[in-house]
Amino acid sequence: MAELRHATAAAAATRASSSPAKRDAESSASSSPLVASSSSPRGGGGGDGKDGAPRSSAPLHHQKYHLPSPLRSLLALEDPRSPTASASYRILVAVVACLFVAALVSAPSVWSRINAPYLCRKDGIRLHCPRVNERESLWENPHAAAASWKPCAERRNLVPENETSGYIFIHAEGGLNQQRIAICNAVAIAKIMNATLILPVLKQDQIWKDQTKFEDIFDVDYFINYLKDDVRIVRDIPEWFTEKDELFTSIKRTVKNIPKYASAQFYIDNVLPRIKDKKIMSIKPFVDRLGYDNVPMEINRLRCRVNYHALKFLPEIEEMAEKLATRMRNRTGNVNPYMALHLRFEKGMVGLSFCDFAGTREEKAMMADYRQKQWPRRFKNGSHLWSLALEKRKEGRCPLEPGEIGIILRAMGYTKETQIYVASGQVYGGSNRMAPLRNMFPNLVTKEDLASKEEIEHFKKHVTSLAALDFLVCLKSDVFVMTHGGNFAKLIIGFRRYMGRHRLKSIKPDKGLMSKFFGDPYMPWATFVEDVMITHQTRTGLPESTFPHYDLWENPLTPCMCRA
Repeated sequence: MAELRHATAAAAATRASSSPAKRDAESSASSSPLVASSSSPRGGGGGDGKDGAPRSSAPLHHQKYHLPSPLRSLLALEDPRSPTASASYRILVAVVACLFVAALVSAPSVWSRINAPYLCRKDGIRLHCPRVNERESLWENPHAAAASWKPCAERRNLVPENETSGYIFIHAEGGLNQQRIAICNAVAIAKIMNATLILPVLKQDQIWKDQTKFEDIFDVDYFINYLKDDVRIVRDIPEWFTEKDELFTSIKRTVKNIPKYASAQFYIDNVLPRIKDKKIMSIKPFVDRLGYDNVPMEINRLRCRVNYHALKFLPEIEEMAEKLATRMRNRTGNVNPYMALHLRFEKGMVGLSFCDFAGTREEKAMMADYRQKQWPRRFKNGSHLWSLALEKRKEGRCPLEPGEIGIILRAMGYTKETQIYVASGQVYGGSNRMAPLRNMFPNLVTKEDLASKEEIEHFKKHVTSLAALDFLVCLKSDVFVMTHGGNFAKLIIGFRRYMGRHRLKSIKPDKGLMSKFFGDPYMPWATFVEDVMITHQTRTGLPESTFPHYDLWENPLTPCMCRA
């Protein structure tokens, strides 16, 4: 009987030890290295525990640690019916709920940042642009700059009126690019006043002595037909008007004293009544006589439509420019990128700038005589010109010399193998002035170098035709570099921003900062390179809001481009 009782007790013990609850508990305890025994000692490293028992020397990965109560409940390590587990679940639910609410609140902001277009913002003189994970390129702006915006000036929201209020007639003065701006403005004010525009006359320029007509440079039929839904345009003065000689000569037929950058409302209040009264009026002068941020957005968009879509050069000019650009890309035997350099260093520009440039005493004396003859009021006795020249150079208002722009381009990383198309008149100082730039960049060419005498002779009839070739070859270049302001560079940069969607680099040197660098003979080349790179990192035609820092021609983004 004793043996039987002993066997029965042993069997009961065996069954108890092998019960599912105990097996699960033991299995969990042995398999989880994070769960620690309640009697595990704590303390500093290497000594005995508080109870005097020697500390376990087992490796760390065999020791067991406590999990926080909420995680133990979440992992089913505690009985969910216990009070501790219930409190833990409530804490977890509260935390998850808070995270969910925070995600809902921040989601729109995060989404808008992810989908925000690439747009640089000006803070004083500094330009801050979004960061992109792309390697910097000598030839292209970041892809995000091109992918964020698209041209949209072709959209028409203006409905033409049924009747005209009268006719307006203007002379487009200056060179080709100033004339282009005047034509765009003429279409705009015709729309503002619901008037009919007589095809503008390209006035003979006093410097170039050119007598080009509108039809000698632009495609008239395309121009009129493209804008037929916006503005009425006629080729000539109506036959019923017999006082043609009075236009621009008679006070009765001429609107004068329009302020520069006048508002749309000014034309409605002051010019429109006279047009309704006289039926045909001329406007003189007409250079910069319409503002930008004081006219309706749709009028600015119309000006873009004229500039970028309606004004097309004649087919023979377009074809010749395409040939020149193709020859530039194949000068090395393979397809190569090319740079277009607008070099503003003609004698007239140097004289008009009243800046001081390197040269011999004889050259400086000849320039002083030239300035005194051309601009006697500004020249006076010449005693004040030296201080004026220094001030203008510090402010960045002097044209860069050929050698100076060469140094800047080398500092940016362009090598002597770079193919450069030079758009320029006759450089003041000739080959001697060009020598430093040519030594740094031997591959300098002009349209005369690329075209045969027979090809170029046809375009010499009109100076504006030659200017149009330069305009188009610069427009098609991979990188455009300006050396001084002016309508040519302004229109090229704006065109490239609009048609190239900001992908094409258009470099605008910081002449004020460069003048400080050039005036420091002790600046090491490495420091100069670093400063040039940092300064011009964002001066490459990147997307910026148009107003208030730009006009429409240099930066058409705000009124004429939309998010892609």
